[in-house]
Amino acid sequence: MQQRNADRTRTRILEAATEEFAARGIAGARVSRIAEVAGCNKAMLYAYFGNKDELFDAVFSASVEQYLDEVGFDVDDLPAYAGRVFDYFEEHPDRLRLSIWYRLERPDGQPLAAVVAVNQSRLEELQRGMRRRVVPRRFTAVSLLALIQAIATSWWSINPELGADLPNRIVRRRAVVMAVQQILR
Repeated sequence: MQQRNADRTRTRILEAATEEFAARGIAGARVSRIAEVAGCNKAMLYAYFGNKDELFDAVFSASVEQYLDEVGFDVDDLPAYAGRVFDYFEEHPDRLRLSIWYRLERPDGQPLAAVVAVNQSRLEELQRGMRRRVVPRRFTAVSLLALIQAIATSWWSINPELGADLPNRIVRRRAVVMAVQQILR
């Protein structure tokens, strides 16, 4: 019974921290707010996760794992991958904000094992696809992955002043993301 309570507490902390970090970033997040929402005290939070940075690492690593489970990666159908990335972040905008905060606030930080692993796996898949000639060789694997991800998440980085001119329907925005097909020709 004790273990289940500990697991539930840890889960509540991670859920509360995900919301807090997505909304405010690492610097703006407050451990006291996370503990209050999770229904525990700060001492318990520190016992589970050490400090705020380690808590963010746990939150972001869990987010990366969820992303991988839901989105996957198929070098034989990169346009479908781009579409799934778009769909995932459309359904989970908080996860995209976490990713943006990670990049903004940790540009020179210690690499997270979860991020290193997913990047290495996708780059290896792309290189195998290039050797099989399923993926064009005019880009490096890193360049192609960056390009696909940038296109798939582009709608969330548009200046709000363009609002009136943006397609208001998800279907139209997703169709633009599928321009990845053109790049792969």
